[in-house]
Amino acid sequence: MLDINRDINSLSNFKRHTPEFLRQLKETGAPVVLTVNGKAELVVQDAKSYQKLLELAEYAEEVETTRRALAEMEAGQGRPAEEMLAEMRKILDEQAPRQ
Repeated sequence: MLDINRDINSLSNFKRHTPEFLRQLKETGAPVVLTVNGKAELVVQDAKSYQKLLELAEYAEEVETTRRALAEMEAGQGRPAEEMLAEMRKILDEQAPRQ
């Protein structure tokens, strides 16, 4: 959760106190929003927390894809796997080089 008293700072302040910010980033794992002329411009985050964020985003995409696929299947929009695989085999056989 973003703590506006701790996690929003000016870029100038970040430049002046970089080692302190780096310690904070590693200790808390929370990103810091940096402002320029009072407007949010950048988000700085430690690498470990960023990697976790990427993994969570990928997982969320997979969950959403699965949810949509299940909804389509329940709505009768899917095809039996055997039918689809047979069609794929036929296409691959047609594309195979003849000897």
